[in-house]
Amino acid sequence: MYFSNILLGVLISFLSFHGYAQEDHASATATTEGHEVVADSTQHGEAKAEAGAEEKFDAGKLILHHIADEHDWHLFTLGHFHATIPLPVIVYTESKGLNVFMSSNFQNEHHEEVPYNGFVLEHGKIHAENGEKVWDISITKNVASMLISAILLLTIFIGIGRRYAENPHRAPKGIQSLFEPIILFVRDEIAINNIGKKHYKRFMPYLLTIFFFIWFNNMLGLIPGGANVTGNIAITMVLAVIAFFVTNFNGKSTYWTHIFAMPGVPKWMLVILTPVEIIGIFMKPFSLMVRLFANLTSGHIILLSLVSLIFIFKSAFLGFAVVPFSLFMNVIELIVAFIQAFIFTMLVSTYIGAAIEEHHH
Repeated sequence: MYFSNILLGVLISFLSFHGYAQEDHASATATTEGHEVVADSTQHGEAKAEAGAEEKFDAGKLILHHIADEHDWHLFTLGHFHATIPLPVIVYTESKGLNVFMSSNFQNEHHEEVPYNGFVLEHGKIHAENGEKVWDISITKNVASMLISAILLLTIFIGIGRRYAENPHRAPKGIQSLFEPIILFVRDEIAINNIGKKHYKRFMPYLLTIFFFIWFNNMLGLIPGGANVTGNIAITMVLAVIAFFVTNFNGKSTYWTHIFAMPGVPKWMLVILTPVEIIGIFMKPFSLMVRLFANLTSGHIILLSLVSLIFIFKSAFLGFAVVPFSLFMNVIELIVAFIQAFIFTMLVSTYIGAAIEEHHH
């Protein structure tokens, strides 16, 4: 599942409770000499639960289910009805070769996981029944969401680019007027400020791509039934690795000199400072990866935890208190979706600016 993510770099779903019942009983008869007496039945154990009793609500399972990647796209559950979109499963093994089928084959009519064609789906991961290595490059929920965001990005910005090409001096209108201030914001407040007027144009396509990719996927993740793309550590790792290569491949001699042989520093100090600077090269993308992952995932967990309180305490009064606060948190999440895209792009531009900075005499 994670391999496929790396390869392709506020309403809560309806909840259902399943009833259970267990009843123990016994009967006994007793006879007396000369008289046959039928004794009343006696109970050896009280009923543990009545039929239809609600199953204990598992908040942790709910939260992990909504933030984890899956091989199908679950929209909502209403009673015993599960609205789910099956997704393509693409797996490769040495014995069977390439296998392509839909994820719905892993479930029976009772929505129980069953093996299919020698493969079994357990806890969101596909395993071979014979134990051999499985290469999973399936179109999972996160991958499908990324494809949707890519289509949105291409559709919107190709249309905007065509309007600029037709008449660059015409006043923007429609969706162009919505995105032009944001594009100018990225250019003026991020690219020019951190990279400089001389070199910023070369990195504008990259900076705009990561900004809108993160922002769009953050927003899609807030839609009911949406995927937690930017809250997936594999996605943020790919974004961080790309930033690492863009920064260091464009680093000038001055940048590398300050890492391996800082001018003005005594030679004996380089033994200490140079390893620190080398570690810093890798810590920068690592911090980018963890920051985006942690902030987006924690936001989803907090929001789901608040809603789960209603079902844990089974209190209608608590629901009146939690729901407004959850809506408030959702508004905060909308702001955080933009801020996290801004912070990631800002830090990347800062790293690039430091790498291409000209030597000052």
